[in-house]
Amino acid sequence: MSEEQKKGNYGADSIQALEGMEHVRMRPSMYIGDVGVRGLHHLVYEVVDNSIDEAMGGHCDTIGVWINEDNSVTVKDNGRGIPVDMHKKEGVSALEVVMTKIGAGGKFDKDSYKVSGGLHGVGVSVVNALSEDLKATVYREGKIYEQEYQRGKTQYPVKAVGETEERGTIVTFKPDSQIFQQSLEFNYDTLSSRMRELAFLNRGLTITITDRRNKEENGEFVSETFHSEEGLKEFIRFLDGNREMLINDVISMEGEKNDIPVEVAMVYNTSFNENLHSYVNNINTHEGGTHLSGFRRGLTTTLKKYADASGMLDKLKFDIAGDDFREGLTAIISVKVAEPQFEGQTKTKLGNREVTAAVSQAVSEMLENYLEENPNDAKTIVQKVILAATARHAARKAREMVQRKTVMSGGGLPGKLSDCSEQDPEKCEVFLVEGDSAGGTAKQGRDRNFQAILPLRGKILNVEKAMQHKVFENEEIRNIYTALGVTIGTEEDSKALNLDKLRYHKVVIMCDADVDGSHISTLILTFFFRYMKELVEAGYVYIATPPLYLVKKGAKKEYAWSDKARDELNEQFGGSASIQRYKGLGEMNAEQLWDTTMNPEFRTLRQVNIDNGTEADRIFSMLMGDDVPPRREFIEKNAVYANIDV
Repeated sequence: MSEEQKKGNYGADSIQALEGMEHVRMRPSMYIGDVGVRGLHHLVYEVVDNSIDEAMGGHCDTIGVWINEDNSVTVKDNGRGIPVDMHKKEGVSALEVVMTKIGAGGKFDKDSYKVSGGLHGVGVSVVNALSEDLKATVYREGKIYEQEYQRGKTQYPVKAVGETEERGTIVTFKPDSQIFQQSLEFNYDTLSSRMRELAFLNRGLTITITDRRNKEENGEFVSETFHSEEGLKEFIRFLDGNREMLINDVISMEGEKNDIPVEVAMVYNTSFNENLHSYVNNINTHEGGTHLSGFRRGLTTTLKKYADASGMLDKLKFDIAGDDFREGLTAIISVKVAEPQFEGQTKTKLGNREVTAAVSQAVSEMLENYLEENPNDAKTIVQKVILAATARHAARKAREMVQRKTVMSGGGLPGKLSDCSEQDPEKCEVFLVEGDSAGGTAKQGRDRNFQAILPLRGKILNVEKAMQHKVFENEEIRNIYTALGVTIGTEEDSKALNLDKLRYHKVVIMCDADVDGSHISTLILTFFFRYMKELVEAGYVYIATPPLYLVKKGAKKEYAWSDKARDELNEQFGGSASIQRYKGLGEMNAEQLWDTTMNPEFRTLRQVNIDNGTEADRIFSMLMGDDVPPRREFIEKNAVYANIDV
């Protein structure tokens, strides 16, 4: 520290100027969200986005992604190839500028890209800065060029290494262990889901993903190829594959309004959930924005006008609300915007005001035509809306009952809740525990200062198959709302959650480590996903991981969380250890439960994140719906337990 700094002088010399790549390495979360598993996968998306931009410009129709044995990733496209000629201003190859300068690239040149996903200007240079090694290979104008980098620094000038008739760009990068200390391992399913999504969103594009770390039974690497000729229409069928359609086919349209390309696909099903998924330039805007507002406005106005004209609402004694038109609706809204304005750095909420009118007009025209041409479907939709409105009135009474019982209203806490003494929500955690027996053990083992216990009786209601008023009437669900202190319902969204009065910033699901326990955890997670998504998105929901075994020999004892760990411990203890299998939390005493599952110093809590909203929607509808075969297949593929009763 300088003498001036010691004296507390704060002048120009006190400012640390970090430029470009150095700043990315110093503050990676500003660019990719976090340095955990989500940020790691975001690197792949940034590289693929460059290839997608080429496809959106009509220059590329094939993209390949490979997860290599060393956990590096290769992305290849057949686009134009990044330019390699000398950049006049920088005095080096354009490829080097794109790879090493933050904010560089053709996306800022309106002649190069009409629309682009990565318009925040981070892209592949950020990936380079956060990679231990990166190699760029360009096939362009009959030649092969390459350049390598280490932690963003160029290792040699761009050089020609051969000739080719191909064109395109190949980027291979290995994430830096200095940055990604939590994990360097890519999850194939996470990347595969995103590649599938991109193929649906970009009709006619072929995307292949291959995992060179794993092989199928036939000896081939695990691999999938995604290609969609119908785009969003196929996407809707994929998402709603486990739900029963209410109308004959998917309603879809695409067109351009006010120079904004708009694509919409939607279908009504027999469920009671609203599932709207919105995209801007292929980016999943899970917080919505002006395009979602435009869709809702167009849908509500057009359906209301048709329903009024049909005379089907004449006998209704109450008004129809916006929510009623969206019950049982699955829809995807995709817009392409030349200069999108996103609220926040995470690109999750669109702010462009002009998009609202464009989407609203497009949806109105699409729906008007469909309703006129399909009178039977139109009647079925209006009947569904009337049913939803009737149920909503019943739900409002049930919801008001929940609100009256919240702490805010002075209704008191649930009798089963054993609360903590700490008042600061940031320091407080509540355990949702399966059954009174385990709840009793948890109450004895907890730290009363900051840990609360709410026992849940049996399996809570499956909200995937229940009408809204049945959900709010359910005692266990009412207890969860009341214990958490949250309020529900706004004019725009009757299920919207207000977290201002949330009493705990850790909501921990703690169930038995068996099949029943997993089912209860899934039921609770389904409820959170459908009715408390804001809680999950804020990062407040966790799953406890109780051990499966206690391995003892003489005075030595260790806990094991897997069969493999059990066997390893048994071997360490000489092969004749006593092994106790914990079938339920109630089999542990209070001290054991504290030591293994509740003590912040030693426990493992798994935070619940929604990496891909569309995929989460599909999986929950499959797991909790009526269709058995896909559920059986999913459980067999992802099974942790040896014996599963499906």
